[in-house]
Amino acid sequence: MQSDSPAPVHPLASALIRYARRNPDQHDEVQLFLHWLAQAGREPVFTRDALAGHFTGSAWLVDRAGHRVLLTHHRKLNRWLQLGGHADGEQDLARVALREAEEESGLGSLDVEQHIFDIDRHRIPARGDVPEHWHYDVRYVVRCRGDEQWQLSDESLALEWVPIDSLLDAPGLDDSMRRMARKWLSENRGDK
Repeated sequence: MQSDSPAPVHPLASALIRYARRNPDQHDEVQLFLHWLAQAGREPVFTRDALAGHFTGSAWLVDRAGHRVLLTHHRKLNRWLQLGGHADGEQDLARVALREAEEESGLGSLDVEQHIFDIDRHRIPARGDVPEHWHYDVRYVVRCRGDEQWQLSDESLALEWVPIDSLLDAPGLDDSMRRMARKWLSENRGDK
């Protein structure tokens, strides 16, 4: 006997739709994310096995005061970026962002906000036997509530607490990093 009730909506789809309402300037990008998420029945979109692309989770990791963000000088990409990484099958990308923040920073006492802070679809260059592919990166605010002394991991060349307002005009910085800095500052998150 078939049920007349509609199939459940993936929680990430609902979160992306809410994000699109708050960020209409990223409507087209949200549509790309929703389209890729719809492939989940045919592609393992939450694992690296999806060679065309896969979901990742990142952390906009801010200090207790909300004035600085912890950035990594990424070992493989040789660029300053937010912390984050592959979902490895986990479909709760906020949990992925928190896990990656903990692993890459060595910090404890971190809290993740459950709503999406930012999204960014970007190409990752081919490396070894891994072909060029897309990262569908979903980013969450992670707050440091305790000791802010980080520990360098193997994934980073360096880590640094950077004043968020300095990112607005930092030379050579990724555009999505500037967008996150603008969002953070415009929402006065540091004053909460």
